[in-house]
Amino acid sequence: MNTETVRPAVTELRLSAFKTHRGVTLPLTRLTLLSGESGSGKSSALQAYEILARLGSGESLARAVGEVAGSPAACVPAGARPDAQGRRGFRIGCTVDGPAGPVSLDLAVQAEPELRIVGERLTGGGETLLTTALTDPDRPTVQAAWHTAGATPVTRAPLPDDRLGTSLLPLRVAGKTAGQRLVLAAAEQVVVALRSAFVCDPRPEAMRGAGTGGPGGAGQDGACGANGAGGAGRGAGVRRSGREAGLSGGPGKPGGAGGAAGSWGAWKRTGASGEAGGWARDTEGARAEGRLRSACDNLPAVLERTSQECARRHAVLVAAVREACAGPVEGLRAVPRQAGGTGESTAEAAVPAGPGGAAGPRAGAAGVRAVLDRGELGELPVEQLGDGELRFLALALVLLTGPEVLAMDPVGEVPSAHQQMTVMADGMDRCMDPRQARELVSLALRMTDRGHVRLLGTVRDASVAEGLPGVQVLHLGV
Repeated sequence: MNTETVRPAVTELRLSAFKTHRGVTLPLTRLTLLSGESGSGKSSALQAYEILARLGSGESLARAVGEVAGSPAACVPAGARPDAQGRRGFRIGCTVDGPAGPVSLDLAVQAEPELRIVGERLTGGGETLLTTALTDPDRPTVQAAWHTAGATPVTRAPLPDDRLGTSLLPLRVAGKTAGQRLVLAAAEQVVVALRSAFVCDPRPEAMRGAGTGGPGGAGQDGACGANGAGGAGRGAGVRRSGREAGLSGGPGKPGGAGGAAGSWGAWKRTGASGEAGGWARDTEGARAEGRLRSACDNLPAVLERTSQECARRHAVLVAAVREACAGPVEGLRAVPRQAGGTGESTAEAAVPAGPGGAAGPRAGAAGVRAVLDRGELGELPVEQLGDGELRFLALALVLLTGPEVLAMDPVGEVPSAHQQMTVMADGMDRCMDPRQARELVSLALRMTDRGHVRLLGTVRDASVAEGLPGVQVLHLGV
């Protein structure tokens, strides 16, 4: 393996005991699609990956599980019975390939009666690099032991039981011995790969400004609501334990709540997992309008930025949209919009300047709107597109951009040339007709061939990838 060019990437996802999965191992290539009947566990697989990604980004266990699954109990395998102490839990893991070779990370999480990581194992280079174990249930820590290979074979110390120990190793390991350097290289490789994930779930109702349109708020054609087929609902928010305020030794990311995933969507579910609920503005995780959020509700502002930054990339986006949309498409651009349709200018619609001295748009108003140039037919606001067309546009934009344009935690300490972003798209073909879905998969294949982006998605119809070399389709539930 050429360690100078290999970018860290998750090449295997293990669902040892998670929701409907038991003993499942999913090999991941640069473009992997999961297919299967409803209830086969497609969305659950992506949720397990997202929990790992959030933990790798420094989030607490309670936040990671709460944001993704709604509650710890929702992650426990169906039919799992508690032990004599009333404990139940789940187990997930992954393998990350990169300059340090294959590195495996496995987690055992206690979900009940109290959420905590009770076991973690990091292996690579033929060595066990880190192990943790819960030795005293009354203390909010686990006993950790990591590889040293010096005068002392291992180093032991307590670590918080609500954080991923692997992500804390760079703060604890000196790197003086060859063994310590191996530990640091493996830990960095895993953390970089996990932090390089972006969950993309374009919501047409949010993109149109519907926001809290009620349970299952349908878009223009009514085919794709907040509870659309194939979409895993987000949890109501953070479920905090008594220790959630933070333990010393558990570093938070700049900006506080969120880490990599804290702004994965500026819209989030208002109902618990599996319940009906609308989508509400997540002001806690909001970032600058120039970075695309998970729900893609700020797409016009991002289009304004990307069209100015790279004309060639924007031309590729326009060409892709032309293939997916009905009617002529000669261009795609962001234009100033009037606030509320009253003739009030965007500047007049801004709220007074805050402490930072910058005025922001009034709540519910955007400074620009995205329009399609239909040639002789004039301009068409993108919010008038069908749900499938809107989702195609948003996903295509994500595939054509990078971490700098997306609301994710950039791995600033690693050169971008050594990074590889992974886009996770649950219900990738939701609301799309077969032609649109096929075009989106073809675009994804072209972009993943370049080596800077990977895609893990779920589809209802696996035939959209037939005859496309380089696309791996894994059929679940068979």
